[in-house]
Amino acid sequence: MKKLALAALFIGVASAAVAGGMAAPVMEMDPIVIEEATSSSDAGLIIPLILIALIAAAMI
Repeated sequence: MKKLALAALFIGVASAAVAGGMAAPVMEMDPIVIEEATSSSDAGLIIPLILIALIAAAMI
């Protein structure tokens, strides 16, 4: 009975050691950054001008 339990233990340990295998290496690529050109140079002025116009209209 002891030999059977010992054999079962060795089979369990051996199968767990071989089960995983070696995984293939994964190569990660560097991120690609795409910069888009803006179409207008005064795009930063539109929102503040609209805000000022709304505030002026609310005060009238």
